[in-house]
Amino acid sequence: MQGCLPLRLAGIAMAFVAHGAYAATTLTMATEYPATSMPGQGVSTFADLVRAKTAGEVIIDASYDASKGIKSADMIDAVEARKVDAGDAFAGALAGKYPLFGVSSLPFLADSLSKARNLNKAARPAYEKLLAAHGQKLLYTTPWPASGIWSKKKLDSVAALKSLSIRTYDATSQAVMQKAGARAQNISFADAMPLIASGEVNAVLSSGDGGAGRKLWEHLPHFAEINYAMPVSIATMNLEAYQALDARTRRAIDQAAAQTETEQWKRIDGRLQQNYANMRKNGVAINTAVPLAVRKALKDAAADSVKAWKAAAGPEADAILKPPAKKR
Repeated sequence: MQGCLPLRLAGIAMAFVAHGAYAATTLTMATEYPATSMPGQGVSTFADLVRAKTAGEVIIDASYDASKGIKSADMIDAVEARKVDAGDAFAGALAGKYPLFGVSSLPFLADSLSKARNLNKAARPAYEKLLAAHGQKLLYTTPWPASGIWSKKKLDSVAALKSLSIRTYDATSQAVMQKAGARAQNISFADAMPLIASGEVNAVLSSGDGGAGRKLWEHLPHFAEINYAMPVSIATMNLEAYQALDARTRRAIDQAAAQTETEQWKRIDGRLQQNYANMRKNGVAINTAVPLAVRKALKDAAADSVKAWKAAAGPEADAILKPPAKKR
């Protein structure tokens, strides 16, 4: 009888598997950013919540640092083609092909957390509509801390601004920096890092968050707080992958996504000071009093950005930027 016990247990285990008790569904999710960055933490938070809410029946197989070879600019197409089931992408990078996503990185439009929240809320229906047209579902958005300029030398004059060879993160920021007199390239972090290391690029438009994740202080020890924009990253999921799940699991995915969004927008609150502390610890000189002449040069260069974005984004642009109705 005792010799039959292992066979009985094996049979029971196989029966459980046959009934789906141990048959987990694995979904892949990619981002080009480090696990320690805001988007990276969003992906890991979402993955943990999905596992918890489905009791381990759905596993999010997350990858970071563009290890799947997919950069933000290509993420919507990759998710649509099911190269990955879900992905996180910097919205500004998506704007090269889908201009609508450029709204969050428009210069000096949302230069505070409250403005960024309002802009994100206004843009969300348009994001959802565009993603649905590409067979996808918006999961959540992740805010970035305000963008500043990392540089080799202190940004203390208009001449210093014009001496920059700067990596920017979308076509709009490239145009702004070029109009301000700098040499600018709109390239991903993955492509920029070798150029930064070689000295060909001597400045980067990014937040303290993005720069810290890439250890920019190893090459660019100065940071100028210009509050250029507070852009977002977008997390999206292939609709067929989502619809293949049963109703209970889809609800769990929805709840995990909503909770991740809430956590991400809470997380941003103290992120700036955390970043600054980390940057100072690593020898970065943070300039919070950028000369007015430099700020004016940048704002003058950005003057036509909203108009240009509206023309590229189409009819939904006006609705997104329409001031909210005042409560009576």
